[in-house]
Amino acid sequence: MEVDPQASSRVPGMSRQVVRSSKFRHVFGQPAKADQCYEDVRVSQNTWDSGFCAVNPKFVALICEASGGGAFLVLPLGKTGRVDKNVPMVCGHTAPVLDIAWCPHNDNVIASGSEDCSVMVWEIPDGGLTLPLREPVVTLEGHTKRVGIVAWHPTAQNVLLSAGCDNVILVWDVGTGAAVLTLGSDVHPDTIYSVDWSRDGALICTSCRDKRVRIIEPRKGTIVAEKDRPHEGTRPVRAVFVSDGKILTTGFSRMSERQVALWDTKHLEEPLSLQELDTSSGVLLPFFDPDTNIVYLCGKGDSSIRYFEITSEAPFLHYLSMFSSKESQRGMGYMPKRGLEVNKCEIARFYKLHERKCEPIAMTVPRKSDLFQEDLYPPTAGPDAALTAEEWLGGRDAGPLLISLKDGYVPPKSRELRVNRGLDTGRKRTAPEASGAPSSDAISQLEEEMRKLQATVQELQKRLDRLEETVQAK
Repeated sequence: MEVDPQASSRVPGMSRQVVRSSKFRHVFGQPAKADQCYEDVRVSQNTWDSGFCAVNPKFVALICEASGGGAFLVLPLGKTGRVDKNVPMVCGHTAPVLDIAWCPHNDNVIASGSEDCSVMVWEIPDGGLTLPLREPVVTLEGHTKRVGIVAWHPTAQNVLLSAGCDNVILVWDVGTGAAVLTLGSDVHPDTIYSVDWSRDGALICTSCRDKRVRIIEPRKGTIVAEKDRPHEGTRPVRAVFVSDGKILTTGFSRMSERQVALWDTKHLEEPLSLQELDTSSGVLLPFFDPDTNIVYLCGKGDSSIRYFEITSEAPFLHYLSMFSSKESQRGMGYMPKRGLEVNKCEIARFYKLHERKCEPIAMTVPRKSDLFQEDLYPPTAGPDAALTAEEWLGGRDAGPLLISLKDGYVPPKSRELRVNRGLDTGRKRTAPEASGAPSSDAISQLEEEMRKLQATVQELQKRLDRLEETVQAK
């Protein structure tokens, strides 16, 4: 006896066989109105496969076309509308900027990688720039070819990763301006397409032109696991960590169809899920939200954003829906959860780059109530670092320090990024001490006292969070 699928969806107890129950099934994208966009910005024409945009609760940053060097634009989030053609920019690089990333622990600090082989870290004043910014807080020099990827450690203070076209990954302690870890061309024999930190920053996941995806312990320099040819095609693969020890890859089939695949890092022989999407040529940029287990796929040159939900049971990767618009995207920025409007049930926000415009797109779960929806907003990563750079380098790992969004998020006051250029933890100084300057021993002692104070403050914050959770539970 055959069962009519439509009839079975109406029979109590049989609906799960037809439609999977999910609170995110009806998530929809809503582009911002014209007066909430950033108009008249000359978005970079570079063909490099990065998002060209980075956002946080204070600022939006866009890589722009610039004559005579590399520049990017930083605007306060609320400064929407037409952008003055003479607006001051960050313009310290001598060649085009390829990637930018905001520090997760300081909303005023941004890193940039450029074709001039350098990485620069900048401090943006509250309220934005009033004059062009040419002097970075620190310049990190160590790559011999252009730097196409920069990525901050998710939980350790002042730890920054950069990957260059010299096939080298460097991990920097921005506080000292020193490269503290190097993964050389013996690890990646060809161009590195993507790098992603795990949620606690213990591992990195990389994709390379040699058609291999690697999971690496950066402090030991060892490859924990690797997969050869996760996708059969020749075009670039990208890989990101998702929940429960899994990774998600985007790539192309042998027939040049775009694919998305989910893998268990302990068993990389076969994918948990492999889905073919379409025949477009643009590389898919994946953005994963660990709070909702939704992954968003944004293709460069596409006019759509697809989103999938990841679950712990087969078939693991569930297609939810797709946001479509008329104009294609040159790049994409992704807002951290603490920058969203929780009273509107907004679970993600993208900043889509057009040729001359940046357009915010809100992803929303339709709910009738305007009360705080706890099931949509579990505690999320806050702006405080869980570890110092020294603690992480010493072998400690920690997940992000979580905050509740119940009463909305209020950004902390701007924190100054302090760089001790004279200090280098990787090697001893041989130059004599400058007259009148404090000795390296005195500085080390002060640093040790500051670390202890930071640890005490973090412990008190954790206790306060636990106390608040107890009070809320009661």
